[in-house]
Amino acid sequence: MPAPLRDVPQAAVELIKSFEGIPDGDPTTVNIDAYLCPAGVWTIGWGHALTDGGAQLKGAETKARARQLYPGGITREQAEALLRADLIPRAASVSSLLKVKVNDQQFGALIALVFNIGAGNLAASTLLRKLNAGDVAGAADQFLVWDKARVNGVLQPLAGLTRRRKAERAMFLGENWRVAAAATRGRLSSATLPVPEMPQEDRKAARAAKTVKPRAQTTAPKALPPPPTAARKAPRKAR
Repeated sequence: MPAPLRDVPQAAVELIKSFEGIPDGDPTTVNIDAYLCPAGVWTIGWGHALTDGGAQLKGAETKARARQLYPGGITREQAEALLRADLIPRAASVSSLLKVKVNDQQFGALIALVFNIGAGNLAASTLLRKLNAGDVAGAADQFLVWDKARVNGVLQPLAGLTRRRKAERAMFLGENWRVAAAATRGRLSSATLPVPEMPQEDRKAARAAKTVKPRAQTTAPKALPPPPTAARKAPRKAR
């Protein structure tokens, strides 16, 4: 049975907006236009990925098509509506992964994290495993390990990701996330931040889980041969 739909806390929406920013792909026009994100996906508003025929629109060569999808750009109010719509499936994913009850601050922090790293990464994370085991403090600290991304092929911690993770951790613990973000040095450049890479510990755990997973049977099991029929003895004649 699917988990009941739960509202996205407003604080989580504000946190996401503060870190995603709202880049404008063409500042010469009045409205907000699509831009190409660091992952090569055409995006508009607060991190809304453009899709064409059900697939994400990628690459500089598809710029004309991206402009066709939103020919006049969008207003800030429309960007808000897109963000809230995008958060509904994220909230549903988080709810489905949880085996313990969480409060609104914890739920909001997890949604904010998933908006950045994806539900699949959360599902395979040490953070989720600790949380579902009842280790709230351990789960909170696991937010901080998602702070590294590849820049020119080199995996390294980035100030923007560190700020975001500290803000999410603070929200998860019921603390002031704005203060936590401001206390971290380094200026955030959300429009150019790469997607964080799964921590080494989580990658090892995911590989280990795959190795112990039972193999699916590809062929129907062979039927056992019937037991041999016992030889019938001839009836003994009465003497």
